[in-house]
Amino acid sequence: MPTVFIEGPYRFYFFSREEDRKHVHAASSNGELKIWLEPEISVAKVINLHASEVNAIVEIVRNRKEEIYDNWNKHFGSS
Repeated sequence: MPTVFIEGPYRFYFFSREEDRKHVHAASSNGELKIWLEPEISVAKVINLHASEVNAIVEIVRNRKEEIYDNWNKHFGSS
């Protein structure tokens, strides 16, 4: 599970052998979130996070989308 970055209490990471559709996971001590990056940023799965945390994480992903894409392409290869 390579870490892409850490922002505040959230660690953003990829699973190495999951699925081809671009996405990122985020975790804190409270729970986890999976976010699709395409065709648009959207929440795929939430575990034990309040709506305010989900919204904060989605905003971080929106602000750092290019960095996440760059890391995805480095880790998995361009698609």
